[in-house]
Amino acid sequence: MAHEHLTDSCLFCKIIRQVHNKVKGIICKGGTNAPMDFLLCRGEIPSNKIAETDKRGTNVYPLLPVGQLVIPKYHAEFFHQVPEDYLADLLPLAKKVAVAQGFEQYNLLQNNGPMAHQVVKHVHFHIINKPNKDEGLGIVWPQQQVTQDQLKGTLSKIKEKL
Repeated sequence: MAHEHLTDSCLFCKIIRQVHNKVKGIICKGGTNAPMDFLLCRGEIPSNKIAETDKRGTNVYPLLPVGQLVIPKYHAEFFHQVPEDYLADLLPLAKKVAVAQGFEQYNLLQNNGPMAHQVVKHVHFHIINKPNKDEGLGIVWPQQQVTQDQLKGTLSKIKEKL
């Protein structure tokens, strides 16, 4: 498979190329407190492929016993930058992985930008098991009070751009 939509500087692009070509190990540097991308590079987080789609699409890698990464084979920092044909298999594959893991309750998480907690600048989705209230992903999302008029205004703006 050609990798014309992957970059040389992105960690996940390197993993996709290396796993696809069956080359072990990732080349980069980092200390023990380095971000996740350096831990992946040092082999401290395995980059073993669980599944791969037939189409342009998606690889799935185990991250933890309770979570996996689903990575489109197209380099983009933000979700809205990934072409739809690269995303076509993503959700069905994520669903199959969640079912195969036997997750009853879980999060499918995708972050866009540093304020949204994105660390690796390559679109990826986390499938994170939530077996109880203490384990898995914890989310704090303060409720906001909005009026029906505010909701209608938001709806109108979205419809205009669709």
